[in-house]
Amino acid sequence: MDWKWLLTSFDGRINRAKFWAGIGALFVAGLVATIIDMLVGSEMDFGEAGKLGVVSLIVSLASIYLGLALYAKRWHDRDKSGWWSLIVLIPVIGALWILIELGILEGTRGSNRYGSDPLA
Repeated sequence: MDWKWLLTSFDGRINRAKFWAGIGALFVAGLVATIIDMLVGSEMDFGEAGKLGVVSLIVSLASIYLGLALYAKRWHDRDKSGWWSLIVLIPVIGALWILIELGILEGTRGSNRYGSDPLA
């Protein structure tokens, strides 16, 4: 699997397995960043908002871009624009919609305007 393409490119299509592999990689990166922050003690105190580690902050900001790249390719597999990722801005409904559309439903069979079938 080409991880660089998977996590950085907004072109093409990916199936559910690659989508969940990418989400898993982002989760592990966040977990490792949190552990590093705890070991090094690099947490910043934001008062009532809580504490956040420097490494976790950097990984979180990078994960926004990487996650959007995953989402766009998965939306393409569903034959929809990557701009559908903005639906997550609708509280609760948007997150559920993304979970169902990207994580559960099957992609478009055969070629579509975004490329060939990743399962073909």
